[in-house]
Amino acid sequence: MKIALMDSGIGLLAATAAVRRLRPDADLVLSLDPDGMPWGPRTPQDLTARALTVAEAAAAHRPDALIVGCNTATVHALTALRARLEPDLPVVGTVPAIKPAAAGGGPLAIWATPATTGSPYQRNLIQDFAVGVDVTEVPCWGLAEAVERADESAIAAAVDAAADLTP
Repeated sequence: MKIALMDSGIGLLAATAAVRRLRPDADLVLSLDPDGMPWGPRTPQDLTARALTVAEAAAAHRPDALIVGCNTATVHALTALRARLEPDLPVVGTVPAIKPAAAGGGPLAIWATPATTGSPYQRNLIQDFAVGVDVTEVPCWGLAEAVERADESAIAAAVDAAADLTP
């Protein structure tokens, strides 16, 4: 089996490691957008255009499935990706784990990029899977950018700022 994974940059490494653990036999195709990373600060239209370009580059390798290793790309571009690539290439999105988190009864906080936080897609997940649970959406300003630059002090500052916003 050949599995393609896509994201803007090094955030893809965590998804790749998880797939490798689950399917050590799979051939992996990694498709990135290092010139456009991170995608979080981009407009939904720009992000979608970039995601389509990265997905088409991955699709050229004829994988059996494509995993979008980015919450922000999933909430803004999944519909366009599926419209372009399916049914020939199944597209699997990744989103904040609201359903399993809400199963515990809450309350819960969802840390995500500002582009994911408050998005209609994430709001629908909350509405569908967290009924009766106190949910706080926390925008993690600058965290994706800091991770992409491997800037440990900026990562710590972004985490501290998000923690301050978390009830």
